[in-house]
This record gives sequence, C-alpha cells and structure tokens, in this order.
Amino acid sequence: MKAAQVLNSVAHAKGQWAYHIEWIPKYRRNVFRKERNKRDMEGILLNVAAAHGMHVLELAVQPDHVHVVVEVPPAMSLARAAQLLKGRSSYEYFRLNPNLRLMYRKGHLWTPGKFYRTVGDVGLNHMRAYVRNQGDAFQRTLADFSHTKGIPTL
Repeated sequence: MKAAQVLNSVAHAKGQWAYHIEWIPKYRRNVFRKERNKRDMEGILLNVAAAHGMHVLELAVQPDHVHVVVEVPPAMSLARAAQLLKGRSSYEYFRLNPNLRLMYRKGHLWTPGKFYRTVGDVGLNHMRAYVRNQGDAFQRTLADFSHTKGIPTL
C-alpha cells in the first residue's frame, strides 16, 4: 500500500481526509514566474502544512496559481486548512519580499476564493498526476485523467 493510501486512525474512526485545493494571487499577477519566487513559496507552503499537521502529497506553484493535494487532520475543516495555507504563506512571503507590499497595498497576496475537491483513493493518483503535470505545455484537462466508467467527469 502506498503512503498516500494509508488510512489514518483516530479515536473510533479510520479514514482519509485528502483535498485538492487551488487558489490564485490577487489580480492574477504572475508573481511566481521567477524560479526563486516559486521555490520560496513551495518551501513556505510545505513548512506551514507541516506546522499544522497537514501532509502535502503534491504541490505545484505556477506563475499565476497554486495547486496542492493535501491530507489534513480529521478535526480540521477544509476552510480552516485553506485559511492556514493561504494566510500564513502570504505573511511569510511578504516577510521575504517586503517590496511586494507595494503591489498588494492591503496586504492580501491571495484572492479570497479557492477551488477545492475531495480526493479518495481512486481519484488520488489521477489528481496527483494532474497536479504534477501542471508545468507541462501539453497538459490535458482533469477529465482526461478519469478512466473509471460511471464516474462523472468535469
């Protein structure tokens, strides 16, 4: 069994709480087009997730958006996980790059919205491949990764 497919155990419960979350910088600016900025944000997101008990399965920081497939503790809601990832990463990124505050005057790096989807064992490998291949110029849509009959596609 792969590490990502191991079920988590808590008092009287067993399960997997994995989500694919995607969000964008305010004004859809290409703030992560430089490799250094991209690496900085990847490191920040990994540190934030680890500090709050989340396990990042896949991470793709694109020039104008971020994809993350993450397992969260059972007591943590999706909204709280996204709040922690977006809020703390914004704070840490502004500390590393104080001049960015000139572009984002109110101190908000990210838009308030997000895309999210729950991910189970069947969809986990497809979702991880989708996120892993985000930098590929020939990337297909998420629907192209769904090979199971009877599962609605996007």
